[in-house]
Amino acid sequence: MGTVPVALTIAGSDSGGGAGIQADLRTFSFHRVHGTCALTCITAQNTLGVNRVDPLPPEAVVAQIRAVVDDIGVQAAKTGMLLNAGIIAAVAEQVEHLPNLVVDPVMVSRAGAQLIDDDAIATLRTALIPQSTVLTPNRYEAQILSGLTLDSLADMEQAAQAIWQLGPQAVLVKGGAMPGALRGVYVWFDGNQCLTLETATIDTPNTHGTGCTLSAAIAANLALGLPPLTAVKGAKDYVTDALRHALDLGAGQGPVGHFFSLL
Repeated sequence: MGTVPVALTIAGSDSGGGAGIQADLRTFSFHRVHGTCALTCITAQNTLGVNRVDPLPPEAVVAQIRAVVDDIGVQAAKTGMLLNAGIIAAVAEQVEHLPNLVVDPVMVSRAGAQLIDDDAIATLRTALIPQSTVLTPNRYEAQILSGLTLDSLADMEQAAQAIWQLGPQAVLVKGGAMPGALRGVYVWFDGNQCLTLETATIDTPNTHGTGCTLSAAIAANLALGLPPLTAVKGAKDYVTDALRHALDLGAGQGPVGHFFSLL
């Protein structure tokens, strides 16, 4: 049997198991990719919300990345919640030579709440985003990075092209927070093609972890050797199926069903 592909997630822990490291590792496993991780922060959260966040020292994050890369090696990596400028700068230095980097710029929630401060956003923009193979901003993150207001498909296309100027190889603007019929529409731009990607819109209140799951699925597909656009399309289909089998857990927003084929 051949060597299994390896993916690395650099993100926070979700004690409720719906997003973050937990969602990423489940997504890697579903795609038959060995998952490794570097925790950036620990959250106390459940389906109702986040109660507490404790960042790890940047040195601890670096030590985790080096432990994985120096011994096991990785075919793809993704970043999620990095929380502050110090962690972002440290991670950016460590991933400089890693292949197939997917950056989920966790800056603003899908509801529009800013999650990291302005210094962290500036560091993300200058140090990490230019290294990404695929960048996956949601509506509000795309607005910050592009300086544009996103209300239409044309706005999404303009934002993707503007963000691409920051240096990523490809930008995927996610439409989950867009109004009306645009909710299931994503826009891809790689410097050559500007494409509209659509899948079925699933009507469920249980959508926790969709952004983490999407970026992890893209990274898994890249680790398997798929080209970026093919990796994105496959990941989007996976998330749609996971939403179709979302889990009704807790009193709030439940997680997507990562192992839907077993449910």
